[in-house]
Amino acid sequence: MLDIKFIRENPDALKEALEKRNARGVDVDALLEQDAARRALQHEVEQLRAEQNKASAEIGRLKKAKEDASEAMAAVKELADGIKAGNERLKDAQDEMDAQLMQIPNVLHDSVPVGKDETANIEVRTWGEPRPFDFEPADHVDIGEGLDILDFERAAKLSGARFGLSKGAGARLERALINFMLDLQTGEHGYTEILPPVAVKTSALEGTGQLPKFADDLFRLAETDLWMIPTAEVPLTNIHAGEILDAKQLPLLYTAYTPCFRSEAGSHGKDTRGMLRQHQFNKVELVKLCAPEDSFDELEKLTANAETVLQRLGLPHRVVTLCSGDVGFSAAKTYDIEVWLPGQNTYREISSCSNCTDFQARRANIRFRRDKKPEFVHTLNGSGIAVGRCVIAILENYQCEDGSVEIPEVLRPYMGGLKAIEKK
Repeated sequence: MLDIKFIRENPDALKEALEKRNARGVDVDALLEQDAARRALQHEVEQLRAEQNKASAEIGRLKKAKEDASEAMAAVKELADGIKAGNERLKDAQDEMDAQLMQIPNVLHDSVPVGKDETANIEVRTWGEPRPFDFEPADHVDIGEGLDILDFERAAKLSGARFGLSKGAGARLERALINFMLDLQTGEHGYTEILPPVAVKTSALEGTGQLPKFADDLFRLAETDLWMIPTAEVPLTNIHAGEILDAKQLPLLYTAYTPCFRSEAGSHGKDTRGMLRQHQFNKVELVKLCAPEDSFDELEKLTANAETVLQRLGLPHRVVTLCSGDVGFSAAKTYDIEVWLPGQNTYREISSCSNCTDFQARRANIRFRRDKKPEFVHTLNGSGIAVGRCVIAILENYQCEDGSVEIPEVLRPYMGGLKAIEKK
């Protein structure tokens, strides 16, 4: 959520920021009119309260002088009724304005390139070279089904489209990746491992910006206030919702493995084959809470932490800066890490690393104190990384002509020493 004071003082800057995002559904002028009306109402209530205090003091004086205070008491009652009615109107006005503020995306950092969509994203760096094959590389579906480690037909029988079923060495490969990623982030990069709930309240999703705007992309548990998480970013960021932290605690670094659940309402049939875009998938998430002046340095570190996973696995990838039209609702700046997939002959996103500045912290009320006045923290998040897509990348990059798949050396201890997955 943006600070209304910022909007009040920088309406043209906000309009320009929204234009860069192609977010034209926000009426800044109408919001400012709403804010002015709310402030005028607040002033009225404060004046009534001042008159009430004055009248109450007069009652005390009259009673002390043993004079008739009935008129003054009637006036106080009338003022109290006016204050009560005014507060109710003020609450309605504040709720209405907050609802409007919840629909406004974060303001982009100046370094974000301007562009309409992903075609305007800018490559920052690449790592590794795509492997040359002396045979036609298969995609992960054909490889996984050929090895009998992926079974999409039975997954559909159980749950419908866009679910997966891994078995045998395929299931163990996912478990190995999860353990490897968590060991790396906790052992080398200083993250604290969390095992959070995967069902959260509406307030948690409002805190990170998924609600109210993206309700259609979420799964809700019927007749409850609980939603299945689309990413562990939600519970990890909200751990400190409503708290005031000590500046000495920052930065806080959290990582978690969770299953994630998304309805993919806006995908319109895109990437329906295999594991690329599923309703349920596994992911290791990275979240940071830090002081405002450190957040963009921390973004670089977080992105490097996620990249390390792919580098240790020997998977070629690149990092791109998302343009203004491709940055997510809550983010001020985002790097996407895209892994090379030989089966598609292209790079595909496997991690998004974002600095949300104080946008989420305002919504979740996460603050810290270094002087007298508390300040909002800056929050960052990134996939460290999407496990299913990492399985895809391993199957396709490490495939052999006979249909077997070599296991990256760093994963072999987690696979009981297994060096390759071979046909039975």
